[in-house]
Amino acid sequence: MTQPVLIAGGGIGGLALALTLHQIGVPCRILEASREMKPLGVGINVQPNAVRELHDLGISNAELDRVGVQIREWALVGLNGKEVYAEPRGLEAGYHWPQYAAHRGDLHMLLYAKVRERLGAEAVQLGAKVVGYTTLGKGVSAQMSSGATVSGKLLIGADGIHSAVRAQMHPSQPPIHWGGAIMWRGTVRAKPLRTGASFVGLGTHRHRMVIYPISAPDETGQSVINWIAEVTVDTNAGWPQDSWFREIAVDDFVHHFNAFRYDWLDVPAMLAKADCAYENPMIDRDPVESWVDGPVALMGDAAHAMYPTGSNGASQAIIDARVLGAKMLQHGVTSDALSAYDAALCAPVSDLVLRNRSAGPFGLLNLLNERCGGVFEHIEDVIPEQERRDFMARYKAAAGFAINTLNSADPTIQPGASV
Repeated sequence: MTQPVLIAGGGIGGLALALTLHQIGVPCRILEASREMKPLGVGINVQPNAVRELHDLGISNAELDRVGVQIREWALVGLNGKEVYAEPRGLEAGYHWPQYAAHRGDLHMLLYAKVRERLGAEAVQLGAKVVGYTTLGKGVSAQMSSGATVSGKLLIGADGIHSAVRAQMHPSQPPIHWGGAIMWRGTVRAKPLRTGASFVGLGTHRHRMVIYPISAPDETGQSVINWIAEVTVDTNAGWPQDSWFREIAVDDFVHHFNAFRYDWLDVPAMLAKADCAYENPMIDRDPVESWVDGPVALMGDAAHAMYPTGSNGASQAIIDARVLGAKMLQHGVTSDALSAYDAALCAPVSDLVLRNRSAGPFGLLNLLNERCGGVFEHIEDVIPEQERRDFMARYKAAAGFAINTLNSADPTIQPGASV
């Protein structure tokens, strides 16, 4: 019997990889540490380049519409409530595929259901935490927290920012990087802003809100709105909490945003109606020189945990999965395929990690602060339109969703291709 590809982690990236490997005829097995799959998290964005890959996996817009909403606009607004920059997104911008804002947990459960439907429930082993690996002559052995071992042809570490696979591959890596930004996240039922399907960034590079819908409006015109409130503080004392993620009362942080009141939005009033609120630091990891160690590779947050400023962490995990599949079509289920994947993605995505650390597309707010302190009368006098457009074009190219390049690109995996 052919040894399976082992996937350490059943998050969005690991599930997308399992669906990809099944599509091209490669047996695989997901080893997931959680004892139960359940919808966790709040809002995420799935960019058109990743939506294309989901379509090619046979996941339709109708299914994605049930877990999110097609985003029509991306907009930045200054501290005084005036528009800095706005552009259409997804189909409205001319992409062949939409951009989705979705509830992370609902998207995760959609992918999990697809894996169980296509690969069988036995393809996902829950309560199975990978803590290390041993490379063998013709494969790899994953070491489990239970003391057991599981053998496979290859091992893909999709086990997140705290990846045990990465820790073994890069034992001298620096600790998780925190640049001082504290995020409070949650959802609220409210009327969507601007177009009704807009992603809105409001404030300054060190003090801002991000607001976007993750569901279509109901009969009252209200949607589930994802919000992120963010403040950057001094990091000399390190992260002050015992945990990286905790539930918190809105009253504990809303005072930071008391001045965010405009004729089109009252942020304190919105936050007062929040369904939930969670606190966590904005963290990433320093890039490493390689994501591969022989028959072992990293993907998703295990490879390139990045700040959410570019809204492309989940998208890149899906792209990773598809490129891994494409390289296996070219090189077989071999270490050579992993090396080709590494050569294709490690350097450019590592650059993207650093771009997002330096504010990503929100870098326009850095420029605004440098030139006028964030308050202006006419944005054209501060950052001319062409400069704003060029800035965003460079970011989209780096993130892999420049419109003309993406629309004209061949499929990552041709229909019907198999190993």
